[in-house]
This record gives sequence, structure tokens and C-alpha cells, in this order.
Amino acid sequence: MTKKTIIALVIFALVGIGTYFLIRGIPYFLDVGHDSDALTDTNVPNGGQADDTQDTAQDATAESVIGKSVQGRDITAYHYGDGDAEILFVGGIHGGYSWNTVSVAHRAMDYFAANPDVIPDNVRVTVIPVLNPDGLNRVVGTAGRFDVADVSPLQAIRIVGRFNANNVDLNRNFDCDWQSNALWQNTNVNGGSGAFSEPESQALRDYANTNKPTAVVAWYSASGGVFASNCHNSVLPETRTITEVYASASGYPPYQDFDFYEVTGDMVNWLAKQEIPAISVLLSTHEDIEWDKNRAGIEALLEHYAQ
Repeated sequence: MTKKTIIALVIFALVGIGTYFLIRGIPYFLDVGHDSDALTDTNVPNGGQADDTQDTAQDATAESVIGKSVQGRDITAYHYGDGDAEILFVGGIHGGYSWNTVSVAHRAMDYFAANPDVIPDNVRVTVIPVLNPDGLNRVVGTAGRFDVADVSPLQAIRIVGRFNANNVDLNRNFDCDWQSNALWQNTNVNGGSGAFSEPESQALRDYANTNKPTAVVAWYSASGGVFASNCHNSVLPETRTITEVYASASGYPPYQDFDFYEVTGDMVNWLAKQEIPAISVLLSTHEDIEWDKNRAGIEALLEHYAQ
């Protein structure tokens, strides 16, 4: 056997071993073929790149680290304006699986920085662009700004990026109908060892309890709609109002409940339990940020709270 043949066999074996451990690293409960979608640069809408502003400064009036992820990454909130009524926007609870929710949050941050006058004097806008930085890092290689070209094309990797580093679905870890064995569509997922068992959900809980935002908007993907929150205490009147405000301006259809499948431990439903008006804005795909729609919804919401 020649030296070149031996080297080739060694390389082949190493590639095979690496592939084996990559597959073994995917949580056993995932159906990696479910909800597959193509990922191409052409899926980014006109004027809505995943994030082409990496060199743009945040230009926030203040920023604060509200917690750490399982792997020790910062969870950062960026603040714009200094009014008493706080409107909180949250992206990236599902990390790299819904990377476009992080991108729309970054786009909103750039918009607020470039257009400070859009924020009414009585309003303070806060953006948490990525609540699950470990999950985002799995898919794009960073917990910060990224470009669409950084997103892994492998569906199996992007599905793993939905979860935090403990393989917990953070949107099943909040204290509203919490269950350890939770569902994502028709797939069983891990809701954690208890409500708020994860540092990322604890960070959001503590921030909301301390600051009592006037309203919360959480971006998810993908379904295309604005959904009201509710945790068995009926939909708050103000939640009904902002659901219609955002939906009417953006063109997304409004829904007063989410009944596609059973959801436990949901973040916005927990906020409803705390009597904080909160809505889920589900982007239409896993790639588009639909900036024109969301900018219209954001502007309408800010106008709604202007005094």
C-alpha cells in the first residue's frame, strides 16, 4: 500500500468520524426533516437583507446586559428614547432557527438610531435582539451582527439552533401552562426541568418584572400573523387593541389566539399572566424580515402610545 493511499484512507476515516459525531450531537427528539425550507440569498426581500449593516453603530441612548446565556454570552437590551412608557421588542428566542427574527430586530435598531424623532417624547423603546445567543451562534457562528451568507445551509444545524445550550426550547420554559415534555408542531421538545429553569428565560422574566413594560412585541417565524397573548385570564383589552394596531398597519392578519397546536410555557402568554400587554408577530418565512411590514407596524404602535 502506497503512502498516498494510506493518507487518503486516514482522511476518509476522519471525515467519517466527524460526520458521526455531528449527527450524534443533534438532540434525539428532533425530526430534522420537518418543516424544511430552502435558504438562498434571493429569499431576502427587497430592502430587507438579513443584516447588511454590520459596521453601523448601535447609537442607543443606553444599553444594559440583562443576563447571560448557558454558555456565558451576554443578553443585551438596547434603549432608545427616555420616556416613561416602555415598548419592548424581543427577537431570537429561537436562536438560529429563526435567525430572521434577530435580523428584523437589528434592522429596527438601525431604524431607531437613524430616526430618533419617530420615538415619541413619552416613550422609551427597548430592543433585545437575541434572547437565545447560544442558539444563534450554533447557526451563524456569532451571537452578534451577521450576514445572510453566515447562516448555515444545513437544516439539521438550524433546527438544533432553535434550542439553548441545554437543548431546551426557551419558548416552552415560561410559567404559563409549563410542562417539561412540550410540543413544537408535532415534535416533542424539552421545556426544561421547571418553569424558568434556563438563564435566558430568567433574564427576560427579571427584566419584565423590574421594568413593567407598557407593551411587548416578540418576533417569531414562520406563519405570518399577529397573535394576542393569553394565559387563562382572557385577552387583555390593551392586547386586543395593539394586536389590531400592528396587524392593520403591517398587513399581517390578526389572531386573538394561537390554536394551531398546544403550546405550553410560552413567553408572551406568561407576560399576559403578569398583565403586561404582549403580542407575537410571526414573520411569513424563515428567511424574510419583511421590513416594510414591520416598520409600518412599529410606527403605528409608537403613534398609538404617543401623548
